[in-house]
Amino acid sequence: MTPSPTPMPSSVTLAPPAFDKSRDTQDWNNCGPATLALYLRFYGWQGDQFTISDVVKPIRADKNVNIDELQYFVLTQAGWLGAEFRVGGTIPLLKQFLAADFPIMIEESFLIGEDYWPNDDHWTGHYLLLTGFDDITGTFVSQDAFKGPNTLKSYRDLDKDWEAFNRVFMIVFPTQQVDAIKAILGADWDKEVNRQHALETARTATVSSPEDPFGWFNLGTNLAYFFKYSEAAPAYDQAMKLGLPQRMLRYQFGPFIVDFKLDRNDDLLSLTKYALNITPNSEEALLWRGWALYRSGDKEGALKAIQDALTARPGYSDAQYALDYLNSNP
Repeated sequence: MTPSPTPMPSSVTLAPPAFDKSRDTQDWNNCGPATLALYLRFYGWQGDQFTISDVVKPIRADKNVNIDELQYFVLTQAGWLGAEFRVGGTIPLLKQFLAADFPIMIEESFLIGEDYWPNDDHWTGHYLLLTGFDDITGTFVSQDAFKGPNTLKSYRDLDKDWEAFNRVFMIVFPTQQVDAIKAILGADWDKEVNRQHALETARTATVSSPEDPFGWFNLGTNLAYFFKYSEAAPAYDQAMKLGLPQRMLRYQFGPFIVDFKLDRNDDLLSLTKYALNITPNSEEALLWRGWALYRSGDKEGALKAIQDALTARPGYSDAQYALDYLNSNP
C-alpha cells in the first residue's frame, strides 16, 4: 500500500548533520561534494567532501560538478541509499519532503565577493542542503558549505535563485523508503511527466515574465530534453538576448547541444569560445568546441580540444567517445 503524503505542519526542524568548520567548509569550487557530504552524514555516512570529490572531480581546478555526477556517487558509493533528482520543483514540494523527515538538496544561484576579471558580475552556482522551514518567518533552514550551518533563506529569495537552475532538486533516502519518495513526488516520479510539468512551468514563465532570461533558458532546456531542438533554439536565443550571467555556461550546456543538433556551427564555435574565456577548463565546453572544430574541418584543433576535455575531467565518457570517433574517421 502506497503511503499517503505527509500532512503539512507550519514548521519543521530536522536535526542537522554535525558541521565541522575545518573540514565541512567547502574547498575551492567544491560546494557540490561538500554539500553532499553533509547530506550523506545525515544517514550515517562517515566520509567528507574530499571522499566525494576524489571520485566526481579528481582535478581540484574543475569548477563544476553536475547533479547527475553527485547522484552517481550516491548510487555507486553508498549502496544502502537511493538518490533521485528532478526539475521544476516548488516551495510546497520542498516543504513536503522536509515534513516527511527527508532533507533535500537544491542547486541555486549565488553571488561571490571576489572579482576574477574586469566587470565580473559575481554570479555563480551553488548547492544547498535544506533541513527545515518556518511558515511564520517564511524561511528555510539550510546547511550551507560556504556560509555555515543553520543559515536562513526566505521562500521568495530561494525560489528566485533556484529558478536559474530549472528548480532542480535531489533527494537522498534509505532504499527501503522509496515508496515514501514516490508518494511525495506523485506523478513527478515519472521523469517524462516531471519534465513535461517543468516545460509547462517554463512556458508560463515566459508569458508572465517575458523579460526574465531564466524562464526562456529553462524553456529551451526542457524543450531540448524532448529533442525539440528547433523550438529550443529560439528560446535559448531569447535568453541570451535578454542577458544571462557570465558563468551560466559553466553549469548548463543545453545551448551547445542545440546548436550542434541544428548544425549551427558558427554559433557553436562562438558560444564555446565565450564559455572557455570564462572557464578555460570546462570539459563540456571543450568537448562541444571539439565537435564544432571537427565539423569546420579543423581535425587537429578538434583533437586538441577533446584531449583537453579529458585532461580537465579524466574518465569523461562523452569526450572519450568523441576522441575514439575522430581517430576512427580520418
